[in-house]
Amino acid sequence: MKTEIRIPGLGAGMAEGTITDWHVDNGGKIEQGDLLYTLESEKTAQDVESPVTGVVQRIGTEGETYPVGEIIAIIEH
Repeated sequence: MKTEIRIPGLGAGMAEGTITDWHVDNGGKIEQGDLLYTLESEKTAQDVESPVTGVVQRIGTEGETYPVGEIIAIIEH
């Protein structure tokens, strides 16, 4: 089973966010609730936790900006 990880909307009017840090390597295993990445918008920065346990396939790149809803990773579980 696969879970798509998408850029969340952190507040009203947020249109895009920048991945500032990945907290797991590509191909690395992550547990549900562990920090997955840090997302920064114009007004805030937020650590985002993994919703599931599995192996992370990163699609998004640190330092890049993506629109809300864009798939930035897939977790296979």
